Amino acid sequence: MSIRNQNDYLHKAAMYDLLANYYKYLDPNRHVMYYHKHLRNLNKAVQLMRSYTVPTSQSNTLPSMVRFLHASPEVDDVDIYVNGSRVLRDFSYKTNSSHMQLQPGKYQVDIYPAGDSVSTVISKKITVEPGRIYTAAIAGPANKLRLLTFEDNPQTPVGETKARFIHLSPDAPAVDIAGKNGDVIFPNVSYKQATTYLALTPMTVTLEAKVAGTKNTVVTIPDVKLEPNNAYTIVAVGTAKGEPPIEVILLQG
Repeated sequence: MSIRNQNDYLHKAAMYDLLANYYKYLDPNRHVMYYHKHLRNLNKAVQLMRSYTVPTSQSNTLPSMVRFLHASPEVDDVDIYVNGSRVLRDFSYKTNSSHMQLQPGKYQVDIYPAGDSVSTVISKKITVEPGRIYTAAIAGPANKLRLLTFEDNPQTPVGETKARFIHLSPDAPAVDIAGKNGDVIFPNVSYKQATTYLALTPMTVTLEAKVAGTKNTVVTIPDVKLEPNNAYTIVAVGTAKGEPPIEVILLQG
């Protein structure tokens, strides 16, 4: 019964995500409302997956969820294909897709310049495990592009929040992520590295990325709003020595 319930929650999550995208520019209030419903159902599906022990024959059929993030400032808009089918078109820097449902297994991901299906900028096989949720990020300079995969865990205790940090600025040094008061939250995070999630009390907080082990601030992240019952991924993108400069993307989940 847990498998059926989980699939029901995943189906609802996908439906609410479609509605959220539909209202994104038409009605921001409805967009937010449906996106939160999407996340709640996604969380419930994850909770069921983690709280039930199911037979191996059934657990291997649990669907997976994958979203894409464009984090390479040197690469223009791209089209993304999964097993030969285009799933994202004109996907631009600093944007992320919604989580899409995939059956567990291996997938061929081909990423092309937008409108050009001749020469890929990235061609990679990825494996998605049953019941897992992932973010696949396009990262790196144009001459050394990578598709980096990170596992998401959007489940949060009732009334609490949590956050993690992913370093995707290729020429930036390792950083400490600290609160405005100087307390280090995520120490010594290097390029391509993701921290574990840290449980937090819901709040609005100003964060600073400092060169690891120093007081030298690389970028200030003002007014990060961490709401209850939500998980967040803070992603550093951009370049330390050129343009565009380092900045932060805040993702839910």
